[in-house]
Amino acid sequence: MKPQTAVAALAALAQDTRLSIYRLLVKRGPEGHAAGEIAARLDLPGPTLSFHLKALTQAKLVEVRRSGRFLHYRANFPRMNELVAYLTENCCSDGSAADACCTPAPAVPKPRIRA
Repeated sequence: MKPQTAVAALAALAQDTRLSIYRLLVKRGPEGHAAGEIAARLDLPGPTLSFHLKALTQAKLVEVRRSGRFLHYRANFPRMNELVAYLTENCCSDGSAADACCTPAPAVPKPRIRA
């Protein structure tokens, strides 16, 4: 992952509402939620939700698919894993904090997504 890509993803998550939306989608898994479900669960008006989903989608943290007249949003798990890997790739690599070093998370298998 390029640094500017990581910055864009982190910037998209650096806002309370967007972080709440993203955590809700991560919790739901690959099935995701329809926009109306997200709005209801987080008590957000449609235009506000749309604004925040656009920011998350532009950062490629969220994917959208149309089902009839509904839009379904889901977390982009491969992108999330890339971001976490980028943030931890050099964890304790200089050896100065070996006792407090983070352990890289094991690779998470890509969820099977039905189209």
